[in-house]
Amino acid sequence: MSDQPRTAIVTGAARGIGAAIALRLAADGHAVGVLDLDEAACAGTVDAITAAGGRALAVGVDVADEAASAAAVERVATELGAPTVLVNNAGITRDNLLFKMPVDDWDLVMNVHLRGAFLMTRAAQKHMTEAGFGRVVNLSSTSALGNRGQVNYSAAKAGVQGFTKTLAIELGKFGVTANAIAPGFIETDMTAATAERLGVDFEDFKKFNADQIPVKRTGKPDDIAHTVSFLVSEGAGFVSGQVIYVAGGPRD
Repeated sequence: MSDQPRTAIVTGAARGIGAAIALRLAADGHAVGVLDLDEAACAGTVDAITAAGGRALAVGVDVADEAASAAAVERVATELGAPTVLVNNAGITRDNLLFKMPVDDWDLVMNVHLRGAFLMTRAAQKHMTEAGFGRVVNLSSTSALGNRGQVNYSAAKAGVQGFTKTLAIELGKFGVTANAIAPGFIETDMTAATAERLGVDFEDFKKFNADQIPVKRTGKPDDIAHTVSFLVSEGAGFVSGQVIYVAGGPRD
């Protein structure tokens, strides 16, 4: 591997897309801080990494909590090494139509996605600027373009894109890049829960979505992990402030 091994942090890494990203970064040779709300839930991801000969640390954290997010970054720095790669993947959905959406569901989604990304990045950037190298990858979504029943999630994911572009402008002179990935339909527990909420069989739901996608398949968590692997590489140092739609076809 030509890239220097580094320490990475992946939030929301207990399962799904976050777990796939953590596993891929570990396979690339990086030590990985595996962060999620429930530290015990991170055990599967950590065990898979260590079983393959990698280094990983499980950390339980509410990314929307200022003190907790800063403490989590410092714990990773102490136990694994200064983190210079950060993947802000933690996310939740609380879907509802606008007129039925409780304000708490608006606040919760905004806090996890936007406040969480802000707090984690603010805490980690000092390690990146000191090292003269950093990679921030934020998870957006095709829902940023608008999606019925997701006014909170869509707004948060659009906000992530503006946040990313500003990070790229502010941190570029320190050797730090910032990019966003906007996944389309990815097969995860979250999309399975959406199918269940709609009263649709998950296999039928996947087939319906695949039919709308130019490559005629739905995405897998590994599709996102491969894209993260590229963006955090040393070779991607001239790619910054971009939103990459990983959706099996063109999106605006």
